[in-house]
Amino acid sequence: MSRTTLATQPRPALFTIAWPLFSELLLGIFVGLVGLSIASRTSDAASGAFALSNHVQATFFLLFRIVSVGVSVVITQNLGAGNRLAADQTARASLGASGWMGLFAAAGVSTFAEPLLRLMNAPAQVLALALPFLRILALALALDALNAVMSAVMRAHLRARDALLNMVAMHGLHLLLCWPLMGGIGPLPPLGLQGFAMAMVASRAFGIAFHLWLWRQRLDLVPKRRDWWTLHWPRLAPVLHIGLPGAAESIAYRLALMFTIAMVAKMGAGALATQSYTMQLMNFILLCGLAIGFASEILVGHMVGAGALHEANQLVRRSLGVGIAVSTTLAILMALTARWTLPLFTSDPQVIATAQTLLWITVLLEPGRTFNLVVINALRATGDARFPVAAGALSMVLVMAGGAWLLGVHWGFGLAGVWFAYAADEWLRGLMMAARWRWRGWVPHARETHRRVASKRRQMKAALA
Repeated sequence: MSRTTLATQPRPALFTIAWPLFSELLLGIFVGLVGLSIASRTSDAASGAFALSNHVQATFFLLFRIVSVGVSVVITQNLGAGNRLAADQTARASLGASGWMGLFAAAGVSTFAEPLLRLMNAPAQVLALALPFLRILALALALDALNAVMSAVMRAHLRARDALLNMVAMHGLHLLLCWPLMGGIGPLPPLGLQGFAMAMVASRAFGIAFHLWLWRQRLDLVPKRRDWWTLHWPRLAPVLHIGLPGAAESIAYRLALMFTIAMVAKMGAGALATQSYTMQLMNFILLCGLAIGFASEILVGHMVGAGALHEANQLVRRSLGVGIAVSTTLAILMALTARWTLPLFTSDPQVIATAQTLLWITVLLEPGRTFNLVVINALRATGDARFPVAAGALSMVLVMAGGAWLLGVHWGFGLAGVWFAYAADEWLRGLMMAARWRWRGWVPHARETHRRVASKRRQMKAALA
């Protein structure tokens, strides 16, 4: 098959990349909502167990971003420079790295499930349900490590619709299995949360098989056996240069978020359930910003590899304007429709009233978050990966975590205080990222990246001549 790259093709529009990404994320949220909805019909304790276990899983999943984020950026840069061979070497090297990380993460979650849940102040009735659920999720976590990096490779090649096709099939299988496993059907007894986790394991295994087929058919890329367990350190070095700071920023955010959730858990099962329901609804708003941010990262990486820095600058400015407008509009709509959506999860009037208040705070939060989602991804794609960590970590610790304690616990504003701290943190970090882009602090990194990938392409051409 032809191995033409973006360097010799017209660049696709942002929407062409963003809508499959949005659809992928939406599917993932929908499956989570189904699980939460079924759990909530059992009890608030079950919904709290579902939420806490997923927070633990999501925190460990961020470790995989060390590989997947770095792989995506390095492949887009090499494709932009017209170096398909280096892109393929990076893709194959990512399999061993992500496979080992998945195994270690799964072992850690399974072994330390109880201490992790206790660290988040899980109430006794929540802990009893969360422990077996989280231990089965650990196996799905190992499989997700490979799915994450294989999907990142597809998207870096601008095959976002093919990646979406896999997600549709994988999540469809998950839903098909989790409904009867959780609720029981015929002679099959209801397995509750454990049924959801078992269905996830089966669907993730299917996703890996589907990715292998897509790699062969769409990318003409067939991994060798040793790629699954060998660590190619020279090929992984540029991946880690981007991935380690990117993962560190995400991990710092997740740890600060988990600290605030632990505070909420101490407020009681009702407060924890309210937080869970509101975050599930807020995730729908988050999707647009995430999709635009990821799409911008992919296109900016190609542009930097090709040396088109002015074009990259214009793209990020457009993306930011679209993202803010869409996310703010969706936040207002979500707050206005909360009286109809929240009863899908709970009939408790106190929970519904508090969650409505939190959704109105989300209207204030979302524009600030969009700055982070779009600009941080763009900075990473240029090679400026360390600034978001250095600039954002202090805000996450002092404003998000510290502010949540000060407003929510010390001053007694409860959940509303915690969410005002979330909004303040997003705005502070977002404005710092916007300033970094506006004053072109990323340009030296982008120029150095372009020189590096162009030099590597010349060296590989000379070696093959």
